[in-house]
Amino acid sequence: MSRLNPDDHSCVYCAGPLFCQSERDEMTAIADLLVDHGYRVYLPHRDGMEFRLIHEILTGRGWEGPDAAQFLHAAIFALDVYQLAVECDCMVWNLNGRVPDEGAVSEAAMAWTLGKPVVAYQDDVRSLIAGRVNPLLVGMTDFQTVDEIGELPHALLLARTRQTQPVLEQSQYSERMKLACADGAQLWSALCDEHVDGDNEFIADVVARLFSPEKTTTLQA
Repeated sequence: MSRLNPDDHSCVYCAGPLFCQSERDEMTAIADLLVDHGYRVYLPHRDGMEFRLIHEILTGRGWEGPDAAQFLHAAIFALDVYQLAVECDCMVWNLNGRVPDEGAVSEAAMAWTLGKPVVAYQDDVRSLIAGRVNPLLVGMTDFQTVDEIGELPHALLLARTRQTQPVLEQSQYSERMKLACADGAQLWSALCDEHVDGDNEFIADVVARLFSPEKTTTLQA
């Protein structure tokens, strides 16, 4: 299939299961294919934070493990909401699994509510109901799914071309979503800072400053 040449501003949120290496490999394959066809992508486990590494730093600074996990989860939530609502203008959703990944279901619901095109991929029959995908899921993709990864770029281009619903303006977001996006934007800016270059100590500082109960960067044991 030839390169589809989407516009330069198109960025795709890649949502799906990430709980084992084969699932992460499949999500990476989807993201890489989209990049090969000219899209920018956000792949959470690759482009966001690695929970384990930041959690280790936070607990090393004196946070109790459950407390650090709680506000680190808040940071991940804000980052992903920001990507869905602001950075990305469409979504590819991997429905594979015994049941669809619950995080990806939430992400798809947000994208659909915002009016952004959602394309679903599934070649796994385990979650089908009488041979069909749950209508409350596949309804967000106009009751269509793609069963071959290679078809995703073309399906995504068609979904964007056929889009008639206007995307919700940021001024129309709820106050809670605006707050999540504002926090997520600061965290994303830190992750993208070329001077940081993988400095997880600095990222832990930002997470603690934005999301910890004390909103501090200096807590020590």
